[in-house]
Amino acid sequence: MNITIKDLLDAGVHFGHQLRRFNPKSKKFVFANRHGISVIDLEKTFARLEEAAKFVEETVASGKDILLVGTKRQSRDLLKEAAIATNMPYATSRWLGGTMTNFVTVRRSIEKYKQYMQWDGDGTLEKMHNKESAAIRREMSRMNRNFEGIVDLEKMPGALFVVDTRTEDIAVAEANRLKIPVVALVDTNSDPSKLAYPIPGNDDSIKAIRIIVEVIMDAIQAGLARRAQPDAIPTRTVKPAIAAPAVEDQVPVTAVRSDDEESDVVPESFSTDDESKES
Repeated sequence: MNITIKDLLDAGVHFGHQLRRFNPKSKKFVFANRHGISVIDLEKTFARLEEAAKFVEETVASGKDILLVGTKRQSRDLLKEAAIATNMPYATSRWLGGTMTNFVTVRRSIEKYKQYMQWDGDGTLEKMHNKESAAIRREMSRMNRNFEGIVDLEKMPGALFVVDTRTEDIAVAEANRLKIPVVALVDTNSDPSKLAYPIPGNDDSIKAIRIIVEVIMDAIQAGLARRAQPDAIPTRTVKPAIAAPAVEDQVPVTAVRSDDEESDVVPESFSTDDESKES
């Protein structure tokens, strides 16, 4: 990866939610609680992001696609741009229930949408009665919202990349039901146990989401390069965030945090938790 823990800190990835929205299952990713706000351990975020990026690269290199999912305002444009840049499927307007669990039916609807687009392109709609063509155009508008990013999705994706699993809980549930791995940016108000590759971090800040999406996009592009030239590019190896000591050098230790670390203060003004909208 081309980022450091300092980059994650500057992007505000460490800011979690207020304690009243805290999910106990995310406790292992929390460094401390300051002024009623959970502070995420960025060392764990970096290690999980590194692991997730390697998995994404290997999945894409094997010939499978990554479906990018994020319908909340902060992530919508970022995911769409990343998907278009890497030619991956995406769902950023809305998640249509049954997209994966009822894939055959959804594919039939997509084929119907493609037929409408063909009619619109070759002038067939112009030859129809005004009332009939107007009805088809209204249906096309609705279909565009539902199918915009998955029109070319011919088979099940190899994995999902999700921003905010609380908002996209239906997508995560469908993927888990079909045993499709889920990589997700998960905040302290969400349950990371439902994910194969959770990335603990702030999922409300555009800046924080961007840095995570860029790492995933780089991994996808590296996988695509390996897919195009499988013999020219060797498999990437990812070093652990903290190197393991040699067996003869290992001694029993107890991990503690110093009092100096506890004295760090997180300004309340940096919290991205907006009580006026649901995360």
